[in-house]
Amino acid sequence: MKRIYFDHNATTPVDPEVVAAMLPFFAECYGNASSIHTFGQQARAAVEHAREQVAALIGARPAEIVFTSGGTEADNLALFGVVRASRRERRHVITTAIEHPAVLEACRALEREGVEVTYVPVSADGVVDPDAVRRALRPDTVLISVMLANNELGTLQPVEEIARLAAEADVWMHTDAVQAVGKVPVDVNRLGVDLLTLSGHKLYGPKGVGALYVRGGTRLQPVLYGGHHERDRRPGTENVPGIVGLGRAAELARQRLGEESARLRALRDRFEQAVLERIPETRVNGRGAPRVPGTTNITFSYVEGESLVIALDLKGLACSTGAACSSGAVEPSHVLTAIGLPREQARASLRFSLGRTNTEAEVEAAVELLAEAVERLRELSPLYRRSLAPAS
Repeated sequence: MKRIYFDHNATTPVDPEVVAAMLPFFAECYGNASSIHTFGQQARAAVEHAREQVAALIGARPAEIVFTSGGTEADNLALFGVVRASRRERRHVITTAIEHPAVLEACRALEREGVEVTYVPVSADGVVDPDAVRRALRPDTVLISVMLANNELGTLQPVEEIARLAAEADVWMHTDAVQAVGKVPVDVNRLGVDLLTLSGHKLYGPKGVGALYVRGGTRLQPVLYGGHHERDRRPGTENVPGIVGLGRAAELARQRLGEESARLRALRDRFEQAVLERIPETRVNGRGAPRVPGTTNITFSYVEGESLVIALDLKGLACSTGAACSSGAVEPSHVLTAIGLPREQARASLRFSLGRTNTEAEVEAAVELLAEAVERLRELSPLYRRSLAPAS
C-alpha cells in the first residue's frame, strides 16, 4: 500500500540535507559547546552558525535567539519568563481562546499563581479582533500572547496590529509562530513582537529542538536553573546535533519559501474544492480568513472524526482530528468550539496538512479515499439515514 501523509502540522519528515548536516555532530564533532578546548569550540562554532541561520529566517539578530527543547518550552519560557520578571504589583495576561495547549496550559498555571488571564474570543472564521484585545487591556497588563497561525485551522492572526496596541500600552507581545515559520514570510521587526516561538520538527528539522526569539531589552526570568548557557536565559548542555539541524532547516526554509508556499496553496485549494464537490454535507472551517498554505480543516457531517481517521489510515491516508498533542482527548477541539461549531460538528471535523513531498496525484487519491470512507461510515449512521428520509 502506498501511504499518503497529510499531517504535516503534527510533524514533518526531516529533510535529507538536514540529516546530512547533523550526522557529524553525533560521533565526530561530539564536543560540549561550553568546553574551551578544540572539540568544544568546534561544537560552539556550529551552534553559533545555526543561531545565525535561525535569526536570518525571521529577521532577528543572532543574539536574540534562545535555543530550547521545542515549541512548548519556548512558549512556557516566554509566558512564565516575562510575567515573573514583571515589577508590576498586579499582573494580567491577554491571550485567545484558540491558542495551542502550550500557551493555554501555561496561562492556567499562571492563574494558579494569582495572575489574571483574559481569553479573547475569535470570529466564526477563527480570527481574533484587535479591538477585542484593545478592550481587554488594563493598567496591570503585562503580556499579550496571540499565535501567528492556528495549528488546526491554519488561520493567520492580525499579530502586527495587535503588537502595535501592545507597544502603545507598554505591554510585552509574544506570538507562537510554530505553524507559520517556514510557511509564510515572518519578520519579527515587521510584526513588532518582543517574543516569538518556533519549532524544528514543524519545518523539516529534528524533534526536540526549538527556539524563542527574545527582542533585546525584553525582561525575561529563566524557568530552569543551572549553568549560564544561552546568555543565562536557558541553562543546560546544548543539543548540538539538534541545533545544527534546526539551523539547516531554517536555511532551507528561507531558500524555498516563496515557491513552496505557492505550490502548497494550489494543492490545498484543489483538495478543498474536490472534497466539497464530491462529498455532500461538508464545510471548510476558517475558509473565509487568510490561512497558511497547505492547511485545511473540514467538517464531514454525520461522521465521527476519530472513526474517519482510523478508516482513512487503514486505506493509507494519514490525517488528524486536530492537534497531535491532543490525540485521544475526550472533549471536542477547543478551537472548533471557539469558532461556534456545535460539539457534534466539532467531532466530525478533520485536519489535513500538506507538505513538501505531497503531489497532485496524492490529492486526487486522497479525495477518492475520503469519499469512500465517508460514504461507508454514513451508511452506518442512523442520524444520516434519518436525514435522508422524506418528511412526513
